[in-house]
Amino acid sequence: MTVTGPTIAVTLCSAARLDHLLPQREALARLRPSVPHVVVWLDDEPAPGIPELADAHVLHVPPGPDGLRLAAGRNAGAERALALGASLVVFLDADCVPGPELVARYEDAARSHPDALLCGPVTYLPEGHGALDETSLAAATRPHAARPSPGVGETVVAAPDEYPLFWSLSFALTAATWARSGGFEPGYEGYGGEDTDFAYTARSRGLPLVWVGGAHAYHQWHPTSSPPWQHLDDILRNGRRFAARWGEWPMTGWLEAFREGGVVRVSEDGVWERTAG
Repeated sequence: MTVTGPTIAVTLCSAARLDHLLPQREALARLRPSVPHVVVWLDDEPAPGIPELADAHVLHVPPGPDGLRLAAGRNAGAERALALGASLVVFLDADCVPGPELVARYEDAARSHPDALLCGPVTYLPEGHGALDETSLAAATRPHAARPSPGVGETVVAAPDEYPLFWSLSFALTAATWARSGGFEPGYEGYGGEDTDFAYTARSRGLPLVWVGGAHAYHQWHPTSSPPWQHLDDILRNGRRFAARWGEWPMTGWLEAFREGGVVRVSEDGVWERTAG
């Protein structure tokens, strides 16, 4: 790939994640001050006018009837990045801090795999890990075991059955590949399913999925539940949409955990649904 335009980062954010977004922006400024940053604000009200966002390209994609519009937000962010001339778009969740080589490793991988979805490893930082400087992050690096993590500078093309492992926490793709992907299915609202749908669409269109060694991102700790009980209805609703599109249900590990908890069941026609009461 010949780099004819800038690399541009795209982040979705809401008020609940603003405290995580600011360290991300600081890290981006340290490692590559020239990287423009598109921030897509997902709450009802537009993003606050604070100095820390003064040099960001801020968009507002308010929630839909069923919750935050993550898929539509990523589409809007990518389109703004392309309008700004991006040749490579790097997506990061608001609670992810880029490692010092994340942008450079994605750029290198895009030269070798210009038609691919590029995914770097993600480390989940433990509770109490406050320091986000380069030395502290390097010492904390322990990529999540659920995804491949090649050596620094290496890339590995994923097998077809690895596409369900795609996460939208940290990934990149060229402008041409974004156009070929068709973007995210905007009908997903609330939590869950849209990233796996995006990966399945990419697979159906012949786009490789490539694991990128050394493109580390670091997920800042915040309280979660496993399974995510607060997102049960979103997962059922988005799961039905996914199953209608692809003939199978996503997020089955969570669904099985919900079933063990007695709150969901599988109907006779294979639909996951809430139990009575």
